[in-house]
Amino acid sequence: MTAKSLPNYIKIHDALKEEIEESVWKIGERLPSERDLADRFEVSRMTARQAITALVEEGILDRRVGSGTYVASRRVREKMRGTTSFTEIITAQGKKPSSKVLSYSKTLPNEVEAEKLGLSKQDSIIRMERVRFADQLPICFEVASIPFDLVKDFDKKGITSNFFKTMQEHGLEIGHSEQVISAKKVSREISSQLDMKAGEAILALTQVSYLTDGRAFEYVLSQYAAERFEFYLER
Repeated sequence: MTAKSLPNYIKIHDALKEEIEESVWKIGERLPSERDLADRFEVSRMTARQAITALVEEGILDRRVGSGTYVASRRVREKMRGTTSFTEIITAQGKKPSSKVLSYSKTLPNEVEAEKLGLSKQDSIIRMERVRFADQLPICFEVASIPFDLVKDFDKKGITSNFFKTMQEHGLEIGHSEQVISAKKVSREISSQLDMKAGEAILALTQVSYLTDGRAFEYVLSQYAAERFEFYLER
């Protein structure tokens, strides 16, 4: 089908999408009303609505009842396949990863940490709390637990900034991970760290990561801002 023979709503869809990609309309910016778009493109309001609906269904626009239509924020996406670090996920999407460490300590594991990491209650762990960012936008709050004996020769920066890369630099081969995802509402405490409102939706991820020799090297509880992050499956 030639461009000339495309339906009008597709032409409008393509024109608006191109303008969004070129930052004519920026993330979070409100688009003109359907009436104004209809006047601009010299079509009916129904045709303009079709174009807007198509962009909403693609996740490019966000329709807010009683407010209007806005350019949606682009969510960070993680493909549910293999074991990948947060830093790698963010970097692969052309964004700059960073972290804010809220706490970092050597301590004894609780029952769940000991079970997940295959440790006794007398074994020490490193437990850290941090907020992870993509282009300075807070994406997730996480609590990570790591067997101390495994990382006792690592420096703190190597663990807090890019742990997976540091593991590989020390000759440790990363294997598979086990993940459980659930949806819940963010608490007031965590919402302040993620710049969210208490009660908004989060994606909670529990992950245990293993070396190729079967040893668990990290147990993480992560809470992702649902409007900024999504998981998807690939077969």
